[in-house]
Amino acid sequence: MVAAQQLVSQIAAGDRQALSQLYDRYSRMVYAIAWKSLNSVEDCEEVVLDVFAQVWKIADRFDPDKGSVDQWIFTLARSRIIDRLRKIQRLNKVNTAIAIGKEIEFPTTSVDPLESVEIAERRKQVITALDLIPAAQGQVIEMAYYQGLTHTEIAAAIGLSPGTVKTRIRLGLSKLRVQFDREL
Repeated sequence: MVAAQQLVSQIAAGDRQALSQLYDRYSRMVYAIAWKSLNSVEDCEEVVLDVFAQVWKIADRFDPDKGSVDQWIFTLARSRIIDRLRKIQRLNKVNTAIAIGKEIEFPTTSVDPLESVEIAERRKQVITALDLIPAAQGQVIEMAYYQGLTHTEIAAAIGLSPGTVKTRIRLGLSKLRVQFDREL
């Protein structure tokens, strides 16, 4: 069996087979550590993939004088787990704010009962249409239009690039337009 330190040296030289061997040796342990904090198969799998993607990128920075390969990998895993927990907390806050925003009944200035009914019906149509598009697109549209956040503010809140936020909004609005065209 090849020593872990030697595998890291081979990975630094671009040896994919060495990465595969290191992955086979440590992936289950990284997954188990992630599971204790995240309790989600998807999140744990992403942590494992993130850790080994980072190993591939920074293997040349591994310093055996600072610790063993085990310690290095578990430090990387801890960092990725903390990042994932922070992202989950941000998303939970955003989703809570969106849910509260959906429940707010905005007062109407008109006294025309027919107009009030039309507004209420249109609001239901918008909420229904938002539920029919992908959740990621609906989330950014709701943050932009219900909460009045800018693309940059949305990107910071959910950990995406502003370009990704703009793309999701554009795609989501396009899908909403299709939904409304079907109804009319």
